[in-house]
Amino acid sequence: MTEDLATIVQRHGHDPKWLVEILHDVTEAQGYVSKGAITELASMLGVPRGQVEGVVGFYTFFSDEPRGAYRVLFSDGTTDRMAGSLALLERMRASFGLRDDEISRDGRISVGTTSCTGLCDQGPAMLVNGHAIGSLDGARLGDVMALVRAGAALATWPRELFAVRSNVHRRDLLLSAKLTPGEAVAAAARRGRDDTLAEISRSGLRGRGGAGFPTGAKWAACAKAPREPRYVVCNADEGEPGTFKDRGLLAHHLDLVLEGMTVAAYAVGASHGFLYVRAEYRFLFAPIEEALAARRAAGMLGANACGIHGFSFDIELRRGAGAYVCGEESALLESLEGKRGIPRNRPPFPVTHGYDQCPTIVNNVETFMAAALVARDGASVLRDLGTRTSAGTKILSVAGDVERPGVYEYPFGVTVRKVLEDAGASRVQAVQVSGPAGTLLSARELDRTISFEDVPSAGAFTVFDDRRDILAILENHARFFAHESCGFCTPCRVGTTLVARTMGRITSGHAARRDLVDVERVARVMAKTSHCGLGAMAGNPVLQGIEKFRPAFDARLRPVEALPTFDLDASLEKARDVTGRDDDDAHLAEESTP
Repeated sequence: MTEDLATIVQRHGHDPKWLVEILHDVTEAQGYVSKGAITELASMLGVPRGQVEGVVGFYTFFSDEPRGAYRVLFSDGTTDRMAGSLALLERMRASFGLRDDEISRDGRISVGTTSCTGLCDQGPAMLVNGHAIGSLDGARLGDVMALVRAGAALATWPRELFAVRSNVHRRDLLLSAKLTPGEAVAAAARRGRDDTLAEISRSGLRGRGGAGFPTGAKWAACAKAPREPRYVVCNADEGEPGTFKDRGLLAHHLDLVLEGMTVAAYAVGASHGFLYVRAEYRFLFAPIEEALAARRAAGMLGANACGIHGFSFDIELRRGAGAYVCGEESALLESLEGKRGIPRNRPPFPVTHGYDQCPTIVNNVETFMAAALVARDGASVLRDLGTRTSAGTKILSVAGDVERPGVYEYPFGVTVRKVLEDAGASRVQAVQVSGPAGTLLSARELDRTISFEDVPSAGAFTVFDDRRDILAILENHARFFAHESCGFCTPCRVGTTLVARTMGRITSGHAARRDLVDVERVARVMAKTSHCGLGAMAGNPVLQGIEKFRPAFDARLRPVEALPTFDLDASLEKARDVTGRDDDDAHLAEESTP
């Protein structure tokens, strides 16, 4: 293994900034990153052992403990559960006699869960050794289990199992765009750097990641920053439960994305770009590398890129490793530098102190696509669509209780009701826009609009009809944030856990009025005191749920002021399991409450 480690580290230039990539390669080679490998990697990279160990422990896709030869992870997103993932998970565990993440005695398989895998339009989904399998049902799961029992190499599994559908149901500006590679960059070069920046500003383009920061202002600030080199980063780490649009954009519109990154690099004077893609989209890595190689061969990347004398620019693909917080731009930069994805203190902002403390712009996939079209066609291509303060279009990932889940593109200003009609929704109880951190809408708000001035969205649009338990949905959101908190700051680390536990008690009917007061208070403290946006918004589902679905909470609360938060009977569950007893005498009788 020492030689293999040496080869891997050498391939990445003995550079600690490649640590996340190195750990991916080590995991691929030996299935996990052993404690011995951690020590050797630290020595080879010239960094403290604790630094390597910290990175291994931070990302879900790495482990310092052995895993099964087949590591199965069921997607635990809300829509996966709605589609029946829990029953399939339990069936597989029972079939192999396993508990959560336990390895079978022969080392063949381990079965666990992971957060949303970006297949919400074709769930339930799972990952097998990082390879996505969607549209699970009893028959497909049976096929998977048979292949595991037969010990079939993953490369020999039927390709149909790994097929990922596009499910595009409505196209507008971006999804209908036709562009000859190099066309937008050539138009930018004819216009010049300053005028390209001005054109981006005139277009009204705002970041499509949800915050809506003006793209022209971001690029101009980076261009003016004195330090060099400058960097362009495309954030394709969409990890918000319910979103999956980037999956299709990278699969079918990659040239437009790369063109937008190259336009940005030309405008700000950047020489290097990173395309950071979430690890769950493993099936995209090879096509992306092929597309980058094709652009290099065609002279659109590299020295004098696109035939522009003195303009050198290239793009690297970098893989995420299963950390939702890396969708935050400064956490993503930390990950790119081979570190744990802990969000940075700001200011300074990435436009002046980004990757390697150099000026960096970070935009998402959709923003770069729109920028490419502005460079080619001018500001009016966006200004002629949408609203006064929300120019252009928005691509939505529609999932949940709809007849036609998939990708829809609309001009900004479209009503929520129109999206629901197109997707075939009925008996709507709630719509979660922009994921759990976004906006929870009730059925009384369907005439609100998708726009920065009303309901902003990073893309997720999840529908729940009146059959769903809204409290169970909110509890799932709370557990998601507790799982994804990076643990850096106390308000988020402790607060998300408290909220998740309290929501669990409320949902199960083991909470009182005081619990509702406490969970609301904790959510507000997180919003005011957390280090980054994850913690600040982690309480949104609970706060919005209490505001808009209060009767559902009241119906589940016990008619008392307070209840003990420690469940003694539940704490004895392990003892009952060990002794094989589950009779009445093995339980503590619940005391009646006043």
